[in-house]
Amino acid sequence: FGSLDGRLAAAPNAAIDRLNAALRDGGDPLFDVAALAARVGLGRWHDPVRWHQAKLPFAPDLAPLYADGLGRLLGALRGTARKCLVLDLDNTLWGGVIGDDGLDGIEIGQGTPRGEAHLAVQRMALALRARGIVLAVCSKNDDATARRPFRAHPDMLLREEHIAVFQANWTDKPTNLKAIAQALNIGTDALLFLDDNPAERAIVRREMPEVAVPELPDDPALFPRRVLCGGWFEAAAFSDDDRRRAEQYRANARRAELAASTTDLEGYLRSLGMIVRFAPFDSPGRARIAQLINKSNQFNLTTRRYSEAEVAAMESDPEVLTLQVRLTDAFGDNGMIGVVVARPLDAATLEIDTWLMSCRVLGRRVEQATLNELAARARARGYRTLRGRYLPSGRNAMVADHYPKLGFAATDEAGVWRLDLDAFRPFDLPMAVERAA
Repeated sequence: FGSLDGRLAAAPNAAIDRLNAALRDGGDPLFDVAALAARVGLGRWHDPVRWHQAKLPFAPDLAPLYADGLGRLLGALRGTARKCLVLDLDNTLWGGVIGDDGLDGIEIGQGTPRGEAHLAVQRMALALRARGIVLAVCSKNDDATARRPFRAHPDMLLREEHIAVFQANWTDKPTNLKAIAQALNIGTDALLFLDDNPAERAIVRREMPEVAVPELPDDPALFPRRVLCGGWFEAAAFSDDDRRRAEQYRANARRAELAASTTDLEGYLRSLGMIVRFAPFDSPGRARIAQLINKSNQFNLTTRRYSEAEVAAMESDPEVLTLQVRLTDAFGDNGMIGVVVARPLDAATLEIDTWLMSCRVLGRRVEQATLNELAARARARGYRTLRGRYLPSGRNAMVADHYPKLGFAATDEAGVWRLDLDAFRPFDLPMAVERAA
């Protein structure tokens, strides 16, 4: 029926649409092969000869594209997606050089192909920010000059409040990229660097091979496609916490600035007005809990991975002690920043199966608050001992001494630590605690 196919319930295209809609509504990870095929064109995707010969569902020369798309999804499920888009300015966010051409001389906005192309780059950045990707600036420029278009150009879509960390100076870009990651409390392997200058891209690739650096064409109209089709920001889930994440990281950068200016760390922590909230796993938090379990790599004691269905099973298992941890302060809501799963080892011992936290809250003693809560709930269930295990993953070395720092004692088994709950005294905390039953 041609164009009429989509409106006839019995037509194959309409039936396929209904089936795909049902798949999208399910809770399992979805590999959208239809979107991948549409990108290259269905005429190229389908090869009738190979289908009849070997039942291949797509042309053999597209197998690398299929494998790459599947790999991105698996990577996103394992927490390897990038968290931060770092933007160069001149000839990336606008045409021209702000220091030479001035505010009136740069090209940005409607009316010219080049101006509209750079506007599309900004639109892409804002769209990524809306789904939780953090934005940062890394530019060789005077700081005041670099900020002027954000503050004063009427056609700019991006404004200073959209940028979590603004690094505009004459320092080399690898050094500035490290400073951005440090300010955001993320690894440099979470960065994607967008720069029109091939020399700068080459330097970053050589000095920081873990940073994603897309090779860009000459025409800025092609920049968004190159970034979005690269799969670096592939997502396996999307929650309310994701929606707020960019602003959370920006607030975290402001906290870091305040912390750097104080010599009284305890006083600084108390001035934040922190409130930590503990609750067992529940259905509203399930997607975010599964996301954290599968994407947290650095502050993760065992890096065990669980699906959303397995998280749901933990909710209803009375034997399993679960905690979701949230944090708010004077700068805003950090959302869910921690997950704990503990299971009985025997009648007297509770073993910590999973303990992970967002690196955004490092240094704020949330781990001590979490142990206080975990110990109290374990005691209430009649346990006398907490047992914790550290399993090295290659990416979680930062928590190798997590348990001994919290007062756990070593056991004869390597990487296993124990805490006597009868002798444990809760930490004095610079925060208020709220809890659900």
